Amino acid sequence: MKNIVVLVSGGGTNLQALIDAQKSGIIKNGRITCVISSNPNAYALERAKNNNIDTDVIKRKDYSEFNEYDKALTELLKSKNADLIVLAGFMTILGKEVIRAFENRIINIHPALIPSFCGEGYYGLRVHEKALKKGVKLTGATAHFVNEVCDGGPIIIQKAVEVKNGDTPEILQRRVMEEAEWKILPEAVSLFCDDKIKVVNNKTIIE
Repeated sequence: MKNIVVLVSGGGTNLQALIDAQKSGIIKNGRITCVISSNPNAYALERAKNNNIDTDVIKRKDYSEFNEYDKALTELLKSKNADLIVLAGFMTILGKEVIRAFENRIINIHPALIPSFCGEGYYGLRVHEKALKKGVKLTGATAHFVNEVCDGGPIIIQKAVEVKNGDTPEILQRRVMEEAEWKILPEAVSLFCDDKIKVVNNKTIIE
């Protein structure tokens, strides 16, 4: 049974999708043992407490230097015996120390089909604003491993979502969450916990 630590900053809808997937048996060989937030007021912490999951808080501004924060987060994750780290709306940049310590053990969900609308500055509603501005007919979500390149890690799963006439960024964001993010993130976590993902040359092979 793998220990899953989820990093959050806000409402925690993707965290809820993971909790629901664990309860329903989609995630069989892993359990969420801790939720760590960069924001002490994040509603995601309430979701965790309501499900008897341990919580912790680590704020970037409590550290004067980024490398101090990077080291502290790395040590915190190690202290939680994390086998897998899931970024579920974590709005603080991860440093090299964390990424190297947990190579191919950090999964992120991005609200677009990478390599479209990704990289530095592409997060939250901005992604959907750019997609609508470009006029794409399909968007979606990507579950991927995290490496030192922003949104550049090995892709695990992608799911397409239709863009409809009259969509606003908020409407499209909700559809991408419901039809893609909340489905493929638990699936990617399940595959990891079942030891079904192999990484070769920055690509994944799903067994």
